[in-house]
Amino acid sequence: MIIYNPRLFKQALRDRPSSHYIVCLLFLREKLIMKRNIVTGIDIGTNTTRVIIAEISKNSGAPHIVGMGRVESKGMRSGYVVNINEITKSVRAALNMAEKESGIRVRNVFLSIGGIGLESVVGHGSVMISRADNEVTDMDIEKVTVAAKEKLALTNKRIIETVPVSYKLDNKEVYGDPVGLKGSKLEAKILFTICFEPHLDDIMRATEDAGVEVEDVISAPIAASLVALTKRQRVAGCLLANIGAETVSIAVFENDIPISLEVFLVGSTDITNDIALGFQIPLEEAENMKMEKTQTFEVKKLNEIIEARLADIFELIELHLKKIDRNGLLPAGIIITGGGAGIATIEDFAKSALVLPSKIAHMTINDHENGFQDSLWFVAYGLCIFGFNQTKESPAWLGFKKYTQGFFSWFKQFLP
Repeated sequence: MIIYNPRLFKQALRDRPSSHYIVCLLFLREKLIMKRNIVTGIDIGTNTTRVIIAEISKNSGAPHIVGMGRVESKGMRSGYVVNINEITKSVRAALNMAEKESGIRVRNVFLSIGGIGLESVVGHGSVMISRADNEVTDMDIEKVTVAAKEKLALTNKRIIETVPVSYKLDNKEVYGDPVGLKGSKLEAKILFTICFEPHLDDIMRATEDAGVEVEDVISAPIAASLVALTKRQRVAGCLLANIGAETVSIAVFENDIPISLEVFLVGSTDITNDIALGFQIPLEEAENMKMEKTQTFEVKKLNEIIEARLADIFELIELHLKKIDRNGLLPAGIIITGGGAGIATIEDFAKSALVLPSKIAHMTINDHENGFQDSLWFVAYGLCIFGFNQTKESPAWLGFKKYTQGFFSWFKQFLP
């Protein structure tokens, strides 16, 4: 990075007049890049690491993609870190691809966190109103959030997102923001998304070892929801299911906020392995059969193998919905993303298994020379939307958190 110092700049012109044009060009180039509203999202998956560099202008409603990078992930297993150095190499390689295409040197990034150990917990807190006139203030909101957090057992866990689910003032339900209302006792139900602390530290370290600074971290299902879901779906009630290679992550939304998040240790690779064993064929051929990229005369046997594993996946999802009392009660149904979304029968199977409307998430981004329809890019693109924090589709609860080494600082609960 070039740091402009007027005194040194003038001295350089005097000492080396022949090079002053180069100095000026470098300085102007740096200033122009700094003025561009650039955000980079990094999604480190079990199989693939994806990077999107995007920018947004005052007149645009969504981030414009200027660079994309994708490489095979190494050093990950079931969404958690097994080799930091290998992850660093994968991140650096994906960044190099995106930087080369965009012509922009990335310094700060937004990072997703997923895999086993990512989950949500609900905390309940209550405080007495601090002001003499009993008016609820932002300080009371912060205090009740802290009170809810303190009741949780978070050993070796780190909070990623803090989402207010509901408030009560003097035992009466509050609809919306309680700030400005008057009462004596404020109660809150808060959803905390949390992850395994050593895993977060490892993935942070691996990313920063690649030569960039992590601006913030957001859970992968929440990032994907910013692309895959509409506000109407989030308000009515829906479930976003990302069927990855080795994990399935789900996020349940209602009233425009997430009310639950969970990750299961099963994925589309298990289906590939079952097909390889059932037909005694190489994994590559089994993968093609799973995605219907090859013909087979044993269609019945293939469908039986796929549906047996899908039954396991959707049974876990159904059990979770029963646990939170939402089975059969999500009008917008289940929206499926991830590599497993490409299985031909999955939409109908999900509809039958969960007794809910079912659809595959689709969003075509055409402002990039390659573009993409693949939901595998949703997390990386969602990180860019989160980073800009300006789009109309951003939920009100999605605050802007600054990650610092060792802990998250508290942040505002609602955007202005």
